[in-house]
Amino acid sequence: MIDFSLPDEVRTLKLKVEQFIRDEVIPRERDPRQDAHGPSDELRLELVGRARAAGLLSPHGPVEWGGLGLDHRGMAVVFEAAGYSLLGPLALNIQAPDEGNTNLLEKVATPAQKQRWLKPLVAGEIRTVFCMTEPDNGAGSDPSLMKTEARPDGDDFVLNGRKWLITGAPGAGIMIVMARTFDGAGKDVGATMFFVEPDAPGFEIVRVLDTIDAISPGGHAVVDFKNVRAGRDRVLGEVGQGFRYAQVRLAPARLTHCMRWLGAARRAHDIAVDYARKRHAFGRPIGEHEGVGFLLADNEMELHVCRLAVWQAAWALDQGAEARTETSQCKVFCSEALSRVVDRSLQVLGGLGITDDTVVMRIYKEIRPFRIYDGPSEVHRFALARQIMKRN
Repeated sequence: MIDFSLPDEVRTLKLKVEQFIRDEVIPRERDPRQDAHGPSDELRLELVGRARAAGLLSPHGPVEWGGLGLDHRGMAVVFEAAGYSLLGPLALNIQAPDEGNTNLLEKVATPAQKQRWLKPLVAGEIRTVFCMTEPDNGAGSDPSLMKTEARPDGDDFVLNGRKWLITGAPGAGIMIVMARTFDGAGKDVGATMFFVEPDAPGFEIVRVLDTIDAISPGGHAVVDFKNVRAGRDRVLGEVGQGFRYAQVRLAPARLTHCMRWLGAARRAHDIAVDYARKRHAFGRPIGEHEGVGFLLADNEMELHVCRLAVWQAAWALDQGAEARTETSQCKVFCSEALSRVVDRSLQVLGGLGITDDTVVMRIYKEIRPFRIYDGPSEVHRFALARQIMKRN
C-alpha cells in the first residue's frame, strides 16, 4: 500500500519553500535580467544565493555533497512548492537539466568525477548540459539513430557530430555528451557518455535557437563537436553503456518535470479562481456561472489526479523500482492534463489571460514543450502499447 504520509521535517520544509517563493522569488519574476533565451546567469546566481541563505538549496542533492537528500516523495512536495513560480526551480537549483544530471552523476560518476563536477553542481556554482538530441534524422525519440561518434585515438576518444536543442549550453560548466562509440577495430560497441568542457578545442556553439519557452539560462542551442578529444578519465560510467545510463537519468527526470509543472499549473489555477471571484458579469461573479465554474472544477480534479499520479510514481522509485512504466505514464498524463489546467485558467481570465498582466500567459507558453521533451506523448504511448500487446 502506498504511504501518503509526510514526515514532519518534509512538511516544515514545504512551508519554508512556499514562503521563500512568495517572499523572495515571485517579486523578482519581472526582473529585467531575462530575455528570449532565459534568465541570465547573474540572476540565477543571485536567486541561488538567496536559496542557499535560506537553507533550501538543492533539496534533491546528496547530503554528502551539500544537498538536503530528499527521497522522491519529499521531492514531489518540495518541487511542486518551488514550481509555483517559474523562477522557483532555478532558485532552488532543481531546474532541468541540472536536476537530472545530479542524479546521474551520483549514481554513475567516479569519486574523482563527483568531486570535480557533482560538488559544485549541488552547490549551484555551475550549470551542466546533457547532449543527446540530434538534428537531420539523428538521435531523438529513436536514440538508435545517433550519428555523433567517438573513436579511440591513443589514450583518448575523438568525438565528431552535431547536437541540437541542447539546453543551457552557453555558460555551462560541463557537458555530458552521448556518442556512438567504436573500438580500435572499428566495431560499434554502443553509446558512451563523455564529459566535455565548453572550452575544449573543436567544440562550437553554432547558434542559439529561438523557441517558445524562455526559462532555461542559455536557452537551447545547436552545437558541434569537431575532433573533440576526451581522455579515458572523461568517460562517465562504462564504455558502451550510455543508453542504460540514459534510462537511469530519464525515468526520474520525467517525474520531476511533472512535480515542477504541477506547481506552475496550480499557480495559474489560483489566479483564475481569484479572478472568477472578483470579476462580475450578468449580475454575479463569473465563477458562479456554470460555464466558468465547470472549468475551475475540472482544474481541481486534474490537479488532484496529477498529484496522485506523481506520488504513486515517486513511491515506486523510493521502493527501488526502475518505475519506467510508472514515470512514462505519469509524464504523458501530467503533461497533457496540466496543459489543460493552464489553458482553462487562461480561458477564465478572458482578455486578461492573453496579456502579461498576469503570469498565466507565460506559464501557457512555457508548459507547451512539456508534451515534447523527455519523449513526446506519442512515443510514450507507442512504448506503452507494445507492453500491453506483449502481456499474456
